[in-house]
Amino acid sequence: MDRNEKKRLRDHIGEHLDVSGARLTDDEATFLSEFVDEYDEKHRGHSETWTRSFDSWSSDGKYTRKETFTDTFTDDVGIRRDYEYQDDGGQHGASSTEIRDARGVLDWFRDRF
Repeated sequence: MDRNEKKRLRDHIGEHLDVSGARLTDDEATFLSEFVDEYDEKHRGHSETWTRSFDSWSSDGKYTRKETFTDTFTDDVGIRRDYEYQDDGGQHGASSTEIRDARGVLDWFRDRF
């Protein structure tokens, strides 16, 4: 890919995702460009939830924690990750983060596939 083509792709991606400071290979730039172009028909609104549980130890003894992760493709190009946990001792919590940068989206897909 020549320099002008890569700049064009980067500018196109930058209209939807934060690309500042991201060094992208040719393959990554192509992937993100296709991701942005196909976002409405393939991704927007899709959601995936999975849970896991595990035993661990604290100063109070052994406990079991159940974690729930929900990843949702938002209305604007990006991914929202909701996280919740519940311990059998009553502890619980939740958080939410949004991925709206080029490297974050690439990392999200790399971790899944």
